[in-house]
Amino acid sequence: MGPAAGIELHAFVNSLDQMPDLDAIVAGEETAVPEEIDLQYAVAAALVGRAVRSEGDANRNEILGNILDYAGFFPHREMGVMLVSDMHRAIGNAVFEVPQFSNWAQAISDVMLLE
Repeated sequence: MGPAAGIELHAFVNSLDQMPDLDAIVAGEETAVPEEIDLQYAVAAALVGRAVRSEGDANRNEILGNILDYAGFFPHREMGVMLVSDMHRAIGNAVFEVPQFSNWAQAISDVMLLE
């Protein structure tokens, strides 16, 4: 750890007010992706949490679909891949059952190495 880690943590906490509205993302509203990579990581992690908490929700497929749509907006598509991979690890194959998954997978197919 040390002072450098403390400085990074302080900067991150101070930038949390720049986080996009997660409720708007899961509701499918157009929401900009933050430019800062650390905020993109934070958004991705928070959206995985929202996917986990959506279990049992009557609108779960809509929520997961909206998260998948948002995953396609990251300027670095690898960030969206990380989000969806983490979401799959967290909720399992439910992510594949949402229609938006095939759209997202098609859009990033050149990033993925498939055998």
